[in-house]
Amino acid sequence: MTTPHLLHVYPSFAVGGAQMRFAAIANHFGRRWRHSIVAMDGNLACRARLAPELDVAFPTVDVRKGDTLGNVRRFRRFLAASQPDALLTSNWGTIEWAMAARFGKVRHVHVEDGFGPEERLRQLPRRAMMRRLVLAGRTVVVPSLVLRRIAIEIWKLSPALVRYVPNGIDLTRFAPQERSGEGPVTIGTVAALRAEKALGRLLRAFARLPAGGRLVIVGDGPERPALEQLAGELGVTAAVTFAGQQNDPARFYREFDLFALSSDTEQMPLSVLEAMAAGLPVATTDVGDVRAMLATDNAPFIVPPDEAALATALASLAADPALRRHLGAANRAKAERDYNQDTMFAAYAALFDGASAQ
Repeated sequence: MTTPHLLHVYPSFAVGGAQMRFAAIANHFGRRWRHSIVAMDGNLACRARLAPELDVAFPTVDVRKGDTLGNVRRFRRFLAASQPDALLTSNWGTIEWAMAARFGKVRHVHVEDGFGPEERLRQLPRRAMMRRLVLAGRTVVVPSLVLRRIAIEIWKLSPALVRYVPNGIDLTRFAPQERSGEGPVTIGTVAALRAEKALGRLLRAFARLPAGGRLVIVGDGPERPALEQLAGELGVTAAVTFAGQQNDPARFYREFDLFALSSDTEQMPLSVLEAMAAGLPVATTDVGDVRAMLATDNAPFIVPPDEAALATALASLAADPALRRHLGAANRAKAERDYNQDTMFAAYAALFDGASAQ
């Protein structure tokens, strides 16, 4: 029996939530499928997260920015030549591939994880209309209830074809650690250093706190030089660690006393799930599904996208070790109940197998 061939297209295969989720799924199932991965920007940094025994290729496809019709023609030719059993596209940046799939016989599943800063406050009408036209009749997978509502109400997609599949987490890998609650408090975050993560807000909130704590920022990206400069301007350079990109961030969660998310836009952030699995309380901006994700008792620390409000949440948690332990245990229990990665694996396996078998 021939191994089904899945073609995955990403705007970028840099290390991020969607890419790491795919790596976890692919590694779990091994050689159940044969994978080809196209990164439209050529960035394949997340390939380091893939197990070496996988059957995976990284073909190069000619992509020309701004040449929509030309790109659609080139992508159609590539699909005809490679003949994958299914095409799996990711987010708005791959919409031209979705267009190409409409003119061919390849089965198509689209995964939408969220939006860039340009769609933080509202859906852009042209993009909403394009999604409505191009994704009609396709299976669309979303990890958040907010996205499901947008796909049905704004993009006008069939509710029967919009699949809500929450992200899952390896509960063993992020098992909670005993924390004494003594000594300086370590606030941690794990994020790509991009504009929509609003890490400047986190730095300014941290600068408002009483001296003595630490802030650890795990991740890398184009905003790092500006953030390092801002830390200097705020006078907190000595208390802030930029840990850079880490292949395994789990050990950092064991060093955190509490977790912070400062983003302007998210849907179902993997970092919050990791913090929950690690038994941490979370101070976060009120974005995407975070209010539904976190334990009910953590709700007072979900705040508007404002540095003063975030600082208040951080200060309250930093000052109360007993509260941190209580919220961390509640978040861990919620992760165990609702976000075990085995459930996510089963859902994606059904989607991948269904797409390749149709």
